[in-house]
Amino acid sequence: MQSFKRFAIGVTLIGGMAVAALGGAAAGGAAVYVAIRDSLASTPPAAQSPAQNPPPAELQTVDIQTAITDAVARVSPAVVTVINDTGGGQASGSGVIIATEGYILTNNHVVEGHRQLSVIFSNGETAEASYVGSDQFGDVAVIKVGVPVPATAELGNSDTLKPGETVIAIGSPLGDFKNTVTVGVVSATGRALETAQGYQLEDLIQTDAAINHGNSGGPLVNLAGQVIGLNTLVVRGGGVDQAEGLGFAVAANTVRAISEQIVAQGYVSRPYLGVQWQPISPAIAQQNGFGVEWGIYVTDLASDGPAQRAGLKPGDIITAIGGTPLDESTPFINALLQFQPGQQLPLTVYRDGQTMQFDVTLGERPQA
Repeated sequence: MQSFKRFAIGVTLIGGMAVAALGGAAAGGAAVYVAIRDSLASTPPAAQSPAQNPPPAELQTVDIQTAITDAVARVSPAVVTVINDTGGGQASGSGVIIATEGYILTNNHVVEGHRQLSVIFSNGETAEASYVGSDQFGDVAVIKVGVPVPATAELGNSDTLKPGETVIAIGSPLGDFKNTVTVGVVSATGRALETAQGYQLEDLIQTDAAINHGNSGGPLVNLAGQVIGLNTLVVRGGGVDQAEGLGFAVAANTVRAISEQIVAQGYVSRPYLGVQWQPISPAIAQQNGFGVEWGIYVTDLASDGPAQRAGLKPGDIITAIGGTPLDESTPFINALLQFQPGQQLPLTVYRDGQTMQFDVTLGERPQA
């Protein structure tokens, strides 16, 4: 089994190898609270006094466990194992069916380099899958099967998530343990992690639910049985600083926006500047005598591309895009992705010891 690419130090992609509910994860937590509240209300008044007769500890445990098992029962039939035959080997990940037409969500890195794709349903049946499209910057892909699907899952509203909420990861770790269920909490929302390709994966949900190779593309589920994220990577640490319980999922609202474009047109419309470049950091700037500490050094320009038409030249250093400075927290690609194809915006450029501005009209990123 081949291994997929690794992100920057300590970050590992976990592929071994739309709008629906209101309330999102909060609905699941609220349902549990209401069940507990109603159970307590049905007991005699004396029994409601914590000092005299506290409610049994197993009451809350039973209700939470019921919510978890109900959520798993709803979503698990829609979870699939994705098999990627690259021609030189085979790798696997996970996915989740979101439409009766056979559309399946997974990660871009799960299907990357595919020659042939297939899926294994929760009932053990297999089917060939076709590639619909993907987006590397969001690590989201859509594939499709042409056979009746056993079930579909519902995308929830990831904006309502709060740290501490119970979440469930479902997938096929190592490709062998199909439809494995692990439980944890939302550790944080809105996380961003740098990749080795010079951009950050943004709007990530951090969770301590156990996630392993092969879980990539599988759903992260709330107690209401809604998919609120796609599991995508884990951070293990390095050296003596080994870490556990650091899993990350692409938030469902990001997944929804990307997948809707993919289903509609086969790709995600991304802005295009038309430059080849190298990143500049303070250390690189000092070594090369640059007059700025952060930015990108333009090594080449696409012929008649947006940057060339705007007047940029090789050797220019772009330090800001649309007024957003390029720095440690805002890589070039992420700054560019804030804008849309066709949008006009200023570029701040350092050239021959002077800071200049150029107005550029962004193009649309060519499709591979």
